[in-house]
Amino acid sequence: MASGLTGSARSARGLDLLNFFVANIQTGFGPFIAVYLSAQAWTEFEIGMALSVGTFTAMVSQLPAGALVDATPRKKLAALVAILCMPVSALLLVAVEPRQLPVMLSEVLHGIASCVLAPAIAAISLALVGRMALGERLGRNARFAAIGNGAAAGLLGLAGTYISSAAVFWLTAALAIPSLIALAMIRQADLVTVVQREQASKGQGGLMTLLRNRGVLIFSGCCLLFTLANAAMLPLAGSEVTRNSGDEANLIIAACIVAPQLVVAAISPWIGRLAERRGRRVALMIGFAALPLRGLLLAVVSDPKVLILVQALDGVSAAALGVLLPLLSADLTRGTNRFNLCMGIFGLAVGIGGTLSTTVAGATATWFGSGAAFGLLAVVGLLSFLLVLFVMPETGTADPDGVIRKPASPAMTSSGLRESMRTGPKLVENDPEGVGQPWSG
Repeated sequence: MASGLTGSARSARGLDLLNFFVANIQTGFGPFIAVYLSAQAWTEFEIGMALSVGTFTAMVSQLPAGALVDATPRKKLAALVAILCMPVSALLLVAVEPRQLPVMLSEVLHGIASCVLAPAIAAISLALVGRMALGERLGRNARFAAIGNGAAAGLLGLAGTYISSAAVFWLTAALAIPSLIALAMIRQADLVTVVQREQASKGQGGLMTLLRNRGVLIFSGCCLLFTLANAAMLPLAGSEVTRNSGDEANLIIAACIVAPQLVVAAISPWIGRLAERRGRRVALMIGFAALPLRGLLLAVVSDPKVLILVQALDGVSAAALGVLLPLLSADLTRGTNRFNLCMGIFGLAVGIGGTLSTTVAGATATWFGSGAAFGLLAVVGLLSFLLVLFVMPETGTADPDGVIRKPASPAMTSSGLRESMRTGPKLVENDPEGVGQPWSG
C-alpha cells in the first residue's frame, strides 16, 4: 500500500477499484446518451430537454444528498444504494422503448444517485485513512477515476460502434457488479472512528452555519467562476474542430477527452501530497492558473494536434479541483459532521457555473465569434485564479518543519469529545485566520 495510507491493504485496494468502476459507470451516462437517442430519431430539442432534466436534478440534489450522507453513520450503505440505482437508470434507457417518461426517470434517478455516491465515497475515504492522509488518498481516488474514465470511454465506444448504441447501456449496467464487489472489499473494521466521533457534533448548526463560513463562501465563489470558465471550453473547441477537420473531428475530440484524463491520472497523487506538505492554496493556484492560459491558447490555436496538447492543460485544473474540493470540505467542517453538506454546497456552485458557462459562451460565440468567447472564458478563469491568490485563505496550518497539517480539533480527542457534547463545538478550532469562523463582515 502507498506510503501514508492507513487501513488494511485490502480495503485500500477496494477503494481504488471502487473509484475505477464507478468512473466506468458514470462514463456510460455521458455523451453516449445523446448518440443513442439520436439513433432513435430523437430531435436535438428532445435530447436537450432530457439531458437538462438530469442536470437540474443533480443541481437540486447536491445539498439534500450531502446532508443525507452526513446524517447516516453507514456510509457504505449509502454508497451501496446509490450504486444499485445506476444499473436501474441504465436499463430504463434500453429495456423499454426510449420514450420521454422512462428517459426522464432514468435521468432523475441517475442525478440523485450520483449526488449521493460522490460524497459517500469521500466519506469512506476519510474514514479509511483519517484526516492526516486524506490529501494523498483523494489523489489516489482521482487517479483511479481518471483511469476508469479513459478505459470506459474506449470500451463503451467499441461496444457502441461494433455492437449497437444500446449495448453501451447494457454494459454500463453490468459494470455495477464489479463496483459492488469493490465496495465489499472495504472492511467496516478498517474505517476509523473520525466520522463516528463527529456524530456528537451533529447538532452544531447546519446549512446556514456553513453559509456564514468565510472559507466556504470564498471557495464556493472560486468553484463557480472555475466552472463558468471551464465547462464550455471543450464543447466550443469541438464545434470549431468539427467545422475545420471534417472526418477527423471525432478522433480529435476523443484525443481531447483522453489527454486530460492521462494528466489527471499522472499528477493527482502529487497534487494531494503537495496540498498536505505545502498548503491547499499552492495546489489550488497551480490548477487555477492553467485555466486562463488554456483559454488564451484555445483562442489562437487552430492546428488540431496543438489543440490536443492545449486541452491536456485541463488535466492540471481537473486534478487540482478533484482533489482539493473534498479536502477543503474536510478542513472547513472539521469536528462538525458537516463534511458532505459542505461538499454539496461546492457541488451546487460547480453546477451553477457549468450551466451558465455553455449559455454565455454559446451566445458570445454566436454574436462575436469563437475567439471572443474563448477570450471571455479566459478572463473569467483569470478572475477565479485571482480570487484564490488574494482572497482564499489557507485552510491547513504548518508544523515547525513547514509541513501543512490540519489543526487538531477538540472534538477529535476523547476529552474534547466530552467537552463538545457538554458545551457544543466551534466550527473550526485553532483557526488564526478565521477560515472556519462565521463571516463577520
